Amino acid sequence: MSHHFISDLHLSEDTPALCQLFVDTLQQWQGRIDSLFILGDLFEYWVGDDDDSAFLQAMLAAMQQFSRHTSLYVMRGNRDFLLGAGFTRRTGAQLLEDPYLLEAYGHRYLLSHGDALCTADTAYQQFRAMSRNPAWQAAMLARPLAERHAIAAQARMQSEAAKQQQGLSAITDVTDSAVLELLDSHHWPTLIHGHTHRPATHCYQQADQTAERWVIRDWHGNSGGYLRLDANGTLTALPLQGQAG
Repeated sequence: MSHHFISDLHLSEDTPALCQLFVDTLQQWQGRIDSLFILGDLFEYWVGDDDDSAFLQAMLAAMQQFSRHTSLYVMRGNRDFLLGAGFTRRTGAQLLEDPYLLEAYGHRYLLSHGDALCTADTAYQQFRAMSRNPAWQAAMLARPLAERHAIAAQARMQSEAAKQQQGLSAITDVTDSAVLELLDSHHWPTLIHGHTHRPATHCYQQADQTAERWVIRDWHGNSGGYLRLDANGTLTALPLQGQAG
């Protein structure tokens, strides 16, 4: 048995191959692993639990089927931070706070989406603080669904334009000072996160403390990646490939 970690799928109506890969992966893992952790940005955007589009119905139904047999945990990301109680009812998933300390197989793992660690991006951190405010979220969710979709679409176009102009540099990487502060506050567990789209393993050392930071591979096109944590406490980065790939 094992725990699996995925992040940054950015599922939408415009990514049918990735959606199929997600559904196929859930079916493959269902009942065969201890649990699945989705560490943020499962969806390209989430405008509220009242969204009932056909695309979302299909994705949530697949998650509901999966969670009947295997524990499912979801962390909010920078794209789907409005996930709420309605989402958990429709999927059977448990929402995790960011960061979340997981104790498994005799080891400690600190789970995060990763955006809070990108402290050099001060403009985004200001938006993050505002958008996590309950009053701001209540005001946003009080808007008509169509208006929320229009706001999300505009933000998505701006984000894509920035990516086209700047490439990967449009996503600020984590800062070492933020990582060290987080590790120190949790007594140096292994850190697992996504968000930065820079899959890698990093090692940190301070005085007599050491810890690894694992960045999960994002999903795009018709492929993705995941981390597998086995019963020996060993982490392994593995690829996923859709049948059409």
